[in-house]
Amino acid sequence: MKLSFSPEDEAFREEVANWLQDNLTGEFEKLKYRGGPGDEHMFPDERKVWEQKLAEGGWTCVGWPKEYGGRGCSIEQQVIFFEEYARAGAPGRVGHIGEGLAGPTIIAFGTDEQKKKYLPGIVAGTQLWCQGYSEPSAGSDLANVKTKARFDEEQAKWFINGQKVWTSLAHESDYCFAIARTDPDSVAHKGLGFFLIAMDQPGIEVRPIEQITGTSEFNEVFFDDASCGADDIVGAPGDGWKVAMGLLGFERGVSTLGQQMQFQNELDEVVRQARSNGAARDPAIRQRIARAHAELKIMRYNSMRMLSGQSASDGALQKEALIYKLFWATWHRSLGELAMDVLGPECEILEGAPYALSRLQSMYLFVRSDTIYGGTNQIQRNIIAERGLGMPREPKGTAK
Repeated sequence: MKLSFSPEDEAFREEVANWLQDNLTGEFEKLKYRGGPGDEHMFPDERKVWEQKLAEGGWTCVGWPKEYGGRGCSIEQQVIFFEEYARAGAPGRVGHIGEGLAGPTIIAFGTDEQKKKYLPGIVAGTQLWCQGYSEPSAGSDLANVKTKARFDEEQAKWFINGQKVWTSLAHESDYCFAIARTDPDSVAHKGLGFFLIAMDQPGIEVRPIEQITGTSEFNEVFFDDASCGADDIVGAPGDGWKVAMGLLGFERGVSTLGQQMQFQNELDEVVRQARSNGAARDPAIRQRIARAHAELKIMRYNSMRMLSGQSASDGALQKEALIYKLFWATWHRSLGELAMDVLGPECEILEGAPYALSRLQSMYLFVRSDTIYGGTNQIQRNIIAERGLGMPREPKGTAK
């Protein structure tokens, strides 16, 4: 693991910082520090334009290989990019699912035709993606998916039927990567396919799920004979689980660095509020802020450790990555609680709907979901025990 930066890396840092300073102005000035957790509904159209502005400057997909439109940046330079992006207060990325998940998965597992078809739109910031994993009966238990995929040889198309839920930004997305069962008689992780599906078609319905924040980042997505081409399955039928697990390696990979920089901005805002209203004079509050700061540093160092050992070709999870989701979700929930205690009891009272929530209030209402989506904290502990420590699998009840 390398924690230092070379003179060339520091020159790269200056390049990033200067570009952001020159471009995060004018129409983009109002986007500063917006679009983070609980705030994703703010300025969606303007943030889409910002994605294309980043692309014009060559600042999308910085870690992708150059042959696919990226900059081929080293891990150190990717860390620098995310640090400077956060330091400038640049907005939450609406293209992060395509850039951090769909794209690397297609690069690792996709065909040349799939790479030509899908990667340029991600690099250009013109095509947004969402993730079709969770279902009503398959959240943390991903292998329990019921959505089915049927291949029609006459039309040379796959037809998808089923329901996905908790699909972030589905209402803004052009494409969805989804897991569906290609073998109707299969069970668990066998017989799955990984599909690339256009969202703008008659067979797809997106229904927003209103959150406690009053916004609808999440959605239900219904597939009713939604179709994709014969060439829009990544890997062979039955390879879906392998591809899906590879994608999770990327999810706990470089994309975590950008997430941590958003966390830093939120912690900085908590500190600013504590200094402003006098909460920082409370020794217990100071101790909690110090703990949050130290744990965020630990999170960063662990990310760099697992990135140092990660295979860039397949997104394979290192053991260090197994603890990451549990660690950051619990940390973020605690930060939300700290924010409310810093703001004081008056922050729990609002006149009435529509609620004009502050950044920290929105964050607090959102962070409880962090310990649920993407695998609950309880499931994450099982994964650590079984995959990381080699302990016996949790016994499952049997129907009588």
